[in-house]
Amino acid sequence: MRYDEKPIYRRLIVPWYDSLSACCIVLIFMIIVFLFALTGLYVACEKDEHIAHIWVPSLLMLMSTWVFVLTSIRLIKRYKRQASKYFV
Repeated sequence: MRYDEKPIYRRLIVPWYDSLSACCIVLIFMIIVFLFALTGLYVACEKDEHIAHIWVPSLLMLMSTWVFVLTSIRLIKRYKRQASKYFV
C-alpha cells in the first residue's frame, strides 16, 4: 500500500526496512555475501571434484547482486524525490 505524497494531518512515516540506515546495512551485507560467494567460486573451480557444485556460489553471487541493485535503485529514487522537493 502506497502512502500519500502529502499527508494532511501527520508526517509521513518511513517503514524501518526503507530507512537509510537499513538500506546501507543491506548494501554492506550484500557486498560481504558477494565476496564470500566469489571465494566459494574460486575454491570450487580449484578442485575437479567440486566442479559439480559450482552452481551454489554462482547463485549466491547472482542473488546478492540482485538485492544490491534493487536497494541501490530504491536509494537513488529516494534521493531524486528529495532533491526535486528542494530544488523546484
